Amino acid sequence: MKHASILLILLFSIGSLFSQETVYKLSSPNGKIQLKVNLVADGKPVYSIDFNGAQVIGQSSLGIRLSDADFTIGLKIESVSAIKSVKDDYQLISGKRKHCTYHGNEQTIRFTNFRQEPIDMIFRVSDDGAAFRYFLPGKSLETRKIIEENTSFQLTPGSKIYMSPCPDVYMGWCNSQPSYEDYYFQGEDIGKPSPYSAGWVFPALFKKDNTWILLTETGLDGTYCGARLQQLSDNGNYKIRFPEEGERTSPLAPLFPESKTPWLTPWRIIVISDGLKTLMESTLETDLAIPAKEADYSFVKPGRASWSWIMKKDDSVIYEVQKSYIDWAAKMKWEYCLIDADWDVKIGYEKVKELVDYATGKGVGLLLWYNSAGSWNTVAYSPKDKLLFGRNREAEFKRISEMGIKGIKADFFGGDGQSMMKYYNDILQDAMKYKLMVNFHGATYPKGWQRTYPNLVTMEAVKGFEYITFTQEAADQEPNHTCMLPFTRNVFSPMDFTPVNLTEIPGLKRKTSSAFELALTVVFQSGIQHWAESPEGMALVPEYIREYMSSVPTHWDDTRFIDGFPGKYVVLARKSGNNWYIAGINGENSEKEISFTLPFIAANVNATFYTDGDTNRSFSKSELKTKKGEKINLKIKPAGGFVLMVSE
Repeated sequence: MKHASILLILLFSIGSLFSQETVYKLSSPNGKIQLKVNLVADGKPVYSIDFNGAQVIGQSSLGIRLSDADFTIGLKIESVSAIKSVKDDYQLISGKRKHCTYHGNEQTIRFTNFRQEPIDMIFRVSDDGAAFRYFLPGKSLETRKIIEENTSFQLTPGSKIYMSPCPDVYMGWCNSQPSYEDYYFQGEDIGKPSPYSAGWVFPALFKKDNTWILLTETGLDGTYCGARLQQLSDNGNYKIRFPEEGERTSPLAPLFPESKTPWLTPWRIIVISDGLKTLMESTLETDLAIPAKEADYSFVKPGRASWSWIMKKDDSVIYEVQKSYIDWAAKMKWEYCLIDADWDVKIGYEKVKELVDYATGKGVGLLLWYNSAGSWNTVAYSPKDKLLFGRNREAEFKRISEMGIKGIKADFFGGDGQSMMKYYNDILQDAMKYKLMVNFHGATYPKGWQRTYPNLVTMEAVKGFEYITFTQEAADQEPNHTCMLPFTRNVFSPMDFTPVNLTEIPGLKRKTSSAFELALTVVFQSGIQHWAESPEGMALVPEYIREYMSSVPTHWDDTRFIDGFPGKYVVLARKSGNNWYIAGINGENSEKEISFTLPFIAANVNATFYTDGDTNRSFSKSELKTKKGEKINLKIKPAGGFVLMVSE
């Protein structure tokens, strides 16, 4: 009894000691964001974040659990590094900004568990947000397995969500989910359960008063699974969720993270913005991504593509139709033409080589579609057996590279398990060897890979325009849905929405105006834009619109946020060379009046203004002069849009 009493006193003392641990504080360079880390009762590591002196992330949990070690409880602080300044300066071939810079403060805290095993928690804070990751030091002979990540994000009471749910594995057409293709819940209270047990996808956006918080991840190298947020959040405490059983490349391939040590986990990113400007202009996802290796990336050329399937579907993937779309791309001065599913059986390799030679003579590069294959979906489209295994994949990439193919579109992946993350990385690495650009469809979102692998030009991970061609319900949702995407899915990463239908969709009524669709050329960012229009449709628009579509860029030197609100409207400015393109879309059913200045332009400039005409299927064009600091007042029609092109 005496020994038991001593043990209880000792345990109580240890618990008290843990709860009184020093709070370690790490501030952003401008001092507005402060991240706090400490241990609470039972040695549990926690963090919180203040912004402008007010708490925006409450006490939230940290740590990971392995099959052979627990780093979520019973920890003590072994050492704390000095705070160091971290700076980076890098270039992106395509993205919201060509030249990116990063400046943050970093501190590493080493914890040990009750067996004296170490884990480092690495924290960084920059002026646009906070981030952290875990590091398991030492060299292990055996593979170690993480069975749970205890990371959580405690949103403050009164916060609202702007998030997309993650469909459960094997849902959807031919068991093709999850593929990040759903609508967004907008402005509802934190704590709302996801309609699916798989939870909520990244990026996840929250609002409290005028403060916006966006959660996402970056830095996945194939040694970790992709993550999401759990379905249920107790009082707004959102916890990391690992993938579901089935989200792997084979029944025995890794689902949860496993690796030998040393082992770095991905960054957990928390963007914090007073209003939306900091969020919309941030590059934090690529700032913290794994830098690209030094190599020759001259084959990566952003551009625009014709694409028959979007309007004419499967029957269009035949030789003569593809030849006509090559002709159309050449006429429009577009760089590419995408040949979609079943090309190997409907056209064949030899005839595709003929198309390559024909397209090359017209200055057009060809892109080819592939099925990701594997047991995770029942999609029959082919080629289906070319990518999954390394030897087959390299042989195929070598073959099509020698044919003159410029890139691939790989479709129908199977979720976020670790083996699936490795599969994405392997495809990108092998494609690099054969100088092929890559577009992933039916896929996860990019997670900063566009910096790590500059040959990744775009990814889908969105309920895109193809859905609008399928059902009237999806067409009805387009104005609102597209006004959500610049603030969430497309805020950091390239998005292959396949936008811009200027005329009509067979059998359906598009609810957006044609000027709304035109504005998507600027509002949406993708290294290659596959336009959702046909030659017949393009022939119906004014010549000045065709001239615009022949010259609008797809890669940008800079991006500025002008105005907007998720799901309602957005106005963005993007720079290419000496030209600024300012574009806006209105996702609501009422006219929107906006007023803004362009402080980044020269003193006096000429501008061309494209917007809606008398009907929502017509255009108007006008010329105007403006200058730095001069207020521009515009009205955007319901589900309408505009593009203002400023030449400096």
